[in-house]
Amino acid sequence: MAFGVAAYGIWGLFPLYWPLLKPAQPLEILAHRIMWSLVAVLAILAVRRHWGWLRTLTLKQAGLLALAATVISVNWGTYIYGVNSGHTIETALGYFITPLINVMFGVLLFRERMRPAQWTAIGLGALAVVVLTADYGRPPWIALTLAASFGTYSLVKKYVSMPSAESLTVETTVLFVPALIFAISLQAGGTASFGHHGAGHVLLLAAAGVITAVPLMLFNAAAIRIPMSTMGMLQYLAPVLQFLIGLLVLREPMPASRWIGFVLVWAALLVFTTDGLRTARRNRLRLPVLPVPAQPVRETT
Repeated sequence: MAFGVAAYGIWGLFPLYWPLLKPAQPLEILAHRIMWSLVAVLAILAVRRHWGWLRTLTLKQAGLLALAATVISVNWGTYIYGVNSGHTIETALGYFITPLINVMFGVLLFRERMRPAQWTAIGLGALAVVVLTADYGRPPWIALTLAASFGTYSLVKKYVSMPSAESLTVETTVLFVPALIFAISLQAGGTASFGHHGAGHVLLLAAAGVITAVPLMLFNAAAIRIPMSTMGMLQYLAPVLQFLIGLLVLREPMPASRWIGFVLVWAALLVFTTDGLRTARRNRLRLPVLPVPAQPVRETT
């Protein structure tokens, strides 16, 4: 539980970190996050002396991880842009509605049948998007992009079935060369911030790799030790913290119409989570009770 809380807590505090990297622009931050993340995970694997998995990496896994890398780069870039452009609350909305996007993927891609409560949650979520579109004067595209990209990323990673450090190594390796070329082009064009705003700024950009790798390690440690229903509840910790930071620390505007949209999203999540917990409990009760094999009686002297 501590690992899970730490992982989602770090993710929830990200809105306090990315503004520290200004005057770097979102794409420059993204490039350095990719490059330094590879350095961080390679260091972790080197400490663990864990390289045998490279021999078992299949072409299919590599292809899926390349796709995952592309999708997560969209997610990372959108999130950095959202936070650094004053839309932290909207980024929190994206992670609030991600579970609903996952349900929609199940229906559209796997022909899963939804329960009435899930339909209710999806309906409330759709209504919330309509209300927020009216409030923003545009669709909440930052939130929708974050939800869709992270949902797609999770879907791809489900098929890969590889631990977080190993999969992140492949993903960041795929993205490393484009990120490096972009960073070099910024330096050559005189528009880079890296190396031009003091040692502190360099260290902060480099630390982006560490704060990317560490919560993934913590998440993996939690996921293999506690029930998925518990992890499902913990996932809301990150967007709650992001929302509170946007509202109370960054003082982003929250008019009444926006509150209505968020209340609808939270109502959808309440319906969705309650139904999921109830269904999981019902399924556990239906499991057959297997007889315990009789133990042989040992004579004592």
